[in-house]
Amino acid sequence: MDSEPPDPGLIALGIIFLAAPIGLELIGQFIILALLLFFSGLVSGSEVAYFSLTPKQIAELESDGNKSSSNKILQLKETPRTLLATILILNNFINIAIVVLSDFILWHILPETTFQSWSLLIVEMIPTLEPQLDTLTRGFNFVVTVAGVTFLLVLLGEVTPKVYAKINNLQLAHFMSHPLMLFKNLLWPVSRLLVQWSNKMENKIFYNRLSGDSVSRKEEIDRAIDLTVSHDLDSESEVDILKSIVKFGDVSVKQIMTPRVNVVAIDFASTLEQVFDIIRESGYSRLPVYKDDLDNLVGLLYIKDLVGKLEKSNDSEWQELIRSNLLYVTENKKINELLKEFQQKRMHMGIVVDEYGGCSGIVTLEDIMEEVIGEIRDEFDSDEEHEFVKLDHRNFVFEGKTQLNDVCRIMSIDTNTFDNVRGESDTIAGLFLELLGKIPKQEQEITVGAFKFKALVVTKRRIEKVKISILY
Repeated sequence: MDSEPPDPGLIALGIIFLAAPIGLELIGQFIILALLLFFSGLVSGSEVAYFSLTPKQIAELESDGNKSSSNKILQLKETPRTLLATILILNNFINIAIVVLSDFILWHILPETTFQSWSLLIVEMIPTLEPQLDTLTRGFNFVVTVAGVTFLLVLLGEVTPKVYAKINNLQLAHFMSHPLMLFKNLLWPVSRLLVQWSNKMENKIFYNRLSGDSVSRKEEIDRAIDLTVSHDLDSESEVDILKSIVKFGDVSVKQIMTPRVNVVAIDFASTLEQVFDIIRESGYSRLPVYKDDLDNLVGLLYIKDLVGKLEKSNDSEWQELIRSNLLYVTENKKINELLKEFQQKRMHMGIVVDEYGGCSGIVTLEDIMEEVIGEIRDEFDSDEEHEFVKLDHRNFVFEGKTQLNDVCRIMSIDTNTFDNVRGESDTIAGLFLELLGKIPKQEQEITVGAFKFKALVVTKRRIEKVKISILY
């Protein structure tokens, strides 16, 4: 049985460590340099060969279970990071040996007197450089060494072998499977350290991109929208819609929901006449029904289901029309996810619950659509639904319950303007409390950045009206 040929990697390693002490002649040094360049090309080409294997070639290797090289290729491919680290470490060792040996050869071919003569020629032409004679000599030596070695490494150790490996990747992968497996085992402590370090760096960079790059990309998109969309009066709404779409996935349910204190709901014990009164006063097409309080919701009442009850006097029958299929959503759910859920479950209203499971408000499909296209008003909406007074283009008076997103839209500022200071607040009154830390006194003011807030009407329990001034 024929023995396997010696690994070329072992030959290279032996030559690297034995060449210096023996004191080889110039011809021997050239032979060693040629071998090192050859091995450098093999290692560099291996990187392309292994990482360009197609799924079809991998399948062929898996079906060819008799060849030991095929098994080794598959084993190396199982840990691609370790394989890459092994190739890079081995390639660096060989390249360092090439640089050292090339410098040694150049000093024999071009002794220091050669570089000194070149420097003297320069000094004769430019006498003012005579004090820099030694510097010129070292400079010529450095340029010749770097230029020559770089040319050899790039041409023979990088470009040519990688072009070959791209065309004959499977053949080179077979040829280098044994040496790479050997050096993978020899260099595993160093390669393992490099892989762990690179994983930590990658995770850190990926986290930073998630937390920071997404914001900068959206800002760039906003600027692109401003540049590309025409600045006609009619285009302002288009710009607002496009910017709202970009930020659509960042808006949470809590930012657009109707808070609990403003929710119109029906008590399960109400009479039919009372139900009709609530419907006429609210103008809504569907209303939540509760027992005792809003934390105990039993379902939704669709107003269209009550049409048949208009001429009936049996008050107890309306409860039979309650639909019990409620959709509960959390406050921090993103509205793009909620929109998909509405579409899948064919629902238009969700009950927003807090971390304790209590009802904190309701959110509707209309609320989501308004976040993109702006306020939607029908014949039942009053003009004072978002009560505010525009004193001038810099001063506004808002109801304390007005949502911050609506405040920003009314004032024609970015909806993210108060994100850094809003904390958990969603209304203008909540923002005032977040900034001050307590219920303000009447006429109390607070300034944040380019905005001044003034509490106009304050009760013992809440802020009723807030004036906002744009300072600059």
